[in-house]
Amino acid sequence: MDGNGPMKGRVCVGAITGAFGINGEVRLKSFCTEPESIASYGPLSSEDGATTWDLQLVRPAKGGFIGRLSGVTTKEGADALRGTTLHVARSRLPDLPEDEFYNADLIGLLVLDAGGNALGRISAVLNHGAGDLLEISRNSAGPDILLPLTRANVPTIDLTHGRVVIDPPEGLFD
Repeated sequence: MDGNGPMKGRVCVGAITGAFGINGEVRLKSFCTEPESIASYGPLSSEDGATTWDLQLVRPAKGGFIGRLSGVTTKEGADALRGTTLHVARSRLPDLPEDEFYNADLIGLLVLDAGGNALGRISAVLNHGAGDLLEISRNSAGPDILLPLTRANVPTIDLTHGRVVIDPPEGLFD
């Protein structure tokens, strides 16, 4: 889920994976803990915020849902939205318990090692199906680092002070 720049204050809650049928219905995948709650947050917007839709879930489908987006009435219109991510204002999402967070909350946080040395900042939280990965933009000139978001690798997430402490595998930041 996203968090800084034009997306600040908005969270990615799902994506359109394709069209379904000929009447403008879409296949969509929800990134919400309770997948069906994607329809309860009010209007959803495109990544750039230029387009908004009301979402009505029609029925569950393999890997997600079949839904209707306001203003989309043809297969061609639904096809054109394939790959579109769906976003909602962070303020519309429920508050979480103290030890939980939205991935969007991690974007921009300072990354420290256990000794307190600044290593970089979290530039993205990625998920390609095998779990969340932190993309860390390093302070030094070097490639970004991908670190699996596990308790072992990231023992401390301190949203109040805007930082995470990591314990990366040996040699990752060399």
